[in-house]
Order: sequence, then structure tokens, then C-alpha cells
Amino acid sequence: MLEGMTREIVTVPDVVGMPFHVGRDVAAEAGVALANPDPDGPPISGLAWPGLFYITSQSPAPGTRVERWDSVVIEVEEYRGDAG
Repeated sequence: MLEGMTREIVTVPDVVGMPFHVGRDVAAEAGVALANPDPDGPPISGLAWPGLFYITSQSPAPGTRVERWDSVVIEVEEYRGDAG
């Protein structure tokens, strides 16, 4: 960290159960970024499109204090309506 700079700490929101596009906005507003569990894989937004995907898990847990723009790893599942 550069001299004189301070770390900004934010609180991880609860995004589990939200549609991906809503959870992404909630996370951004809180100052964190949603991420794919596979760091070598595509961006999470590439896994949650096209279609309607819901967030099924997250790490770290809601309420955890992290540095601004740290990653919150999520899992998503596609909504399939009556078919799934």
C-alpha cells in the first residue's frame, strides 16, 4: 500500500437467492465484485448469461468486512421454470 493511503473497508451483502443481475447490482453498490469460483474460468457474468440465473451460494458470508472491490465468489443456477 502506498504511504498515506488507507484501506477502505466495506461489508459483504447477502446476495444468495437473488437473480444474478440483481445480485451483481447489490454487490456493486456495496463495493464488492462477484466472481467465478474457478479463477481460471470465464468471468461470472459469462456463466450467467443468457437466461435467468439465481445465486445459490457465496463466499465470504454476508456481513464479512473486506477491502473495497474484493471478490465475492458465487455459484449460480439457471432458472428453468416448470422444467427444472
